Amino acid sequence: MTQPTQEKPNPVPGIDAGEPAGGGIPDFIKIMDFSFFYSGKQALFDISMDIPEKQVTAFIGPSGCGKSTLLRNLNRMNDLVEGISHRGDIFVNGQSIYDPHIEVISLRKRVGMVFQKSNPFPKSIYENVVYPLRVAGQNSKSALDETVERSLKGAALWEEAKDRLHESALSLSGGQMQRLCIARAIANRPEILLMDEPCSALDPIATVKVEELIHELKKEFTIVIVTHNMQQATRCSDRTAFFYLGKLIELNNTDVIFSNPGQKQTEDYITGRFG
Repeated sequence: MTQPTQEKPNPVPGIDAGEPAGGGIPDFIKIMDFSFFYSGKQALFDISMDIPEKQVTAFIGPSGCGKSTLLRNLNRMNDLVEGISHRGDIFVNGQSIYDPHIEVISLRKRVGMVFQKSNPFPKSIYENVVYPLRVAGQNSKSALDETVERSLKGAALWEEAKDRLHESALSLSGGQMQRLCIARAIANRPEILLMDEPCSALDPIATVKVEELIHELKKEFTIVIVTHNMQQATRCSDRTAFFYLGKLIELNNTDVIFSNPGQKQTEDYITGRFG
């Protein structure tokens, strides 16, 4: 369903004003004039932003501001919702994710996702990690074994799990379960890793482990994280985007956003005046 053209919003500092918000780093994900609708109700308004490769970009803003909606559009997970429509486009490495020749399943192999609540399958630790490969038809034991070790090491879980690979994943602690879900998300070697509030259900110690893991993972993956925890955004991300009422208010390097924001709305939010 095509929506009527609306008036373009004011330029967003660091994005439309002529300067590269990422310090001249080439973009890997490009979002262009993207609007999104649930059954005709607009949830996102003309979002334009670039996300550089192998950096962590944090989406912050109050509940209902559209950050998770935008995140779920990066792997077209919102396609599963009835009555949705969009205007504009999203490109990954120069190719539109809405290109009719792209299979959504192949897109989701390139764009892994970790959810707010850990969701391990009621299977062994081993079978959780190799599940994406089995779905793709890979059954070589040597290949699966290699993937399990690589992925669990990548998720900083190998040392804790290597002697219990065939135990139920549900026997793990909450923090371990979330790292297992990260291992499962990177098993297919995606290019991008989306994280929707991955630490909100974890205790402080488990949160620190996941945050340390994010620093390591960005060496291999482009990461986009939604978080309500602004301290987490400052610790984990290279760049931060602030959203309000479905609009991108400001995008810049994280240290600039938190030390010298360009918009009063951003300053009011990060100083706790609303949100």
